[in-house]
Amino acid sequence: MTTTNEIVDKIAAHNGMTKAQAKGILEAVFQAITAAASSDEETSIAGFGKFKVKASAEREGRNPATGGTIKIPASKKLTFAPSKALKDALN
Repeated sequence: MTTTNEIVDKIAAHNGMTKAQAKGILEAVFQAITAAASSDEETSIAGFGKFKVKASAEREGRNPATGGTIKIPASKKLTFAPSKALKDALN
């Protein structure tokens, strides 16, 4: 597992900047993705992938403890679809 601090260290070392500058850049990227997702917009990063918001409708489910029917409320999820280049790099 790679942590945010490890990513910041790599960005700083690769670009000759301070860790504080690299952390600011990384946080700005996360904020941009979050802001787009909050507006139901897609974020596409060429060569990496797309972050999309998917909505799931309200549905009925089962309570595993009692077996009774419950309503699962509608919700939104942030999904990631890797680009072909990323998929190829993994395989």
